[in-house]
Amino acid sequence: MRRAFSLHNLTSGSWPTWALFALVLAVTPLFFSSGLALTVLSQMGIAIVACLSYNMLLGQGGMLSFGHAVYTGLGAFMAIHALNAVSAGTLPMPVSLVPLVGGAAGMGFAALLGYVTTRKAGTTFAMITLGMGELVFAMSLMVPEFFGGEGGVSGNRVIGKAFLGITYAPAIQVYYLIAVYTFLAVAAMYAFTQTPLGRMLNAVRDNPERVEFVGYNTQRVRYTSFIIAGFFAGIAGGLGAMNFEIVTAEVVGAARSGAYLLFTFLGGATFFFGPILGAILMVLAFVLFSEFTKAWLLYLGLIFLFMVMYAPGGLASLIMMNVRVAAFGKLRQLWVSYVGLAFTALVALLGASAMVEMTYHLQLSAGQGTELQFLGATLDAAGANSWFGAVYVMATGLALFELIRRQFAREWHLIHEFIEKETQRRSS
Repeated sequence: MRRAFSLHNLTSGSWPTWALFALVLAVTPLFFSSGLALTVLSQMGIAIVACLSYNMLLGQGGMLSFGHAVYTGLGAFMAIHALNAVSAGTLPMPVSLVPLVGGAAGMGFAALLGYVTTRKAGTTFAMITLGMGELVFAMSLMVPEFFGGEGGVSGNRVIGKAFLGITYAPAIQVYYLIAVYTFLAVAAMYAFTQTPLGRMLNAVRDNPERVEFVGYNTQRVRYTSFIIAGFFAGIAGGLGAMNFEIVTAEVVGAARSGAYLLFTFLGGATFFFGPILGAILMVLAFVLFSEFTKAWLLYLGLIFLFMVMYAPGGLASLIMMNVRVAAFGKLRQLWVSYVGLAFTALVALLGASAMVEMTYHLQLSAGQGTELQFLGATLDAAGANSWFGAVYVMATGLALFELIRRQFAREWHLIHEFIEKETQRRSS
């Protein structure tokens, strides 16, 4: 007998988590109230929705897409046109509902393009999405009537009379609108993971042959999930249009799709909260980190390389492994090693970063002289002393890191042996 499906089954035991999430969204602007902080927080909310929608394909369905920006971008364009129609008085709807126009557009384009892309899986699916992304980006330059050409399409979210004092002119009001949409979208996407369709999508990812054997159409499962992911991607695009009041062709480009893939992977595609971590990192990297150094893309590539090699489950997997250790009361045995690893890694990173910054300075800013400021210290990019010091600091950090890592590996192995034995004892 099948058990009845209800909303209570989706959220049973999760209310404290959702309440904490809502509280964080509500009170964060009280602690970070500057204009820059509100801009960063708003972009984080948009990125969370976008990365979670992408993870519906990658993490939950095993569909590696290189063109997810098509649906966030087209949703953004439709939303900005809807905003302009509201401004002109030809579309009678509240401004707060404009992101839903983006969601409907994302869903519509996903239904149109997804019917082709989801007919295949694996590498073929990835290549088709890449082709679709390039096709839409090319069209953005060929159809200026819709995409606005190189200048894009701009709008104005401050329309008509204020409702309860809300005009969306202040950044704080835009933030809370984005926060509401973010909370509802995250809750809806989590609910999707608990539905029969969400479970079947996991099954299609893990064993499509068995899914077909029990009578399900794997292409239909992928297609339906693709449409739902397109809806939430369009919501993210609509929120972006509301936030920036301008949409350019860049939003449908391959770079944006690559960013969704990279940071969803870094956050952890196998856990629901992983893309949330990845979205936060994406905004910090693009908005803040890029202002500190010209070599930020190099650092980002190296981080991605090391995560692929040593932590393919992303940051979320590292967190959950330590949560498991903490559940057995063994985490306190590792804190000294963690401090040592963090400190020595930081020392090695400082040395390596100094060499990278000196190299970039010689290549890109040689006309400004050979000296540069690095974390309060003056380095001479053409002097042997600076290079020797950077190499020495990096080598010392790496040597100490390796010594502590070996000790940590032994402790980690012993702890997991204990956990396995304890698990077997409890199960017996």
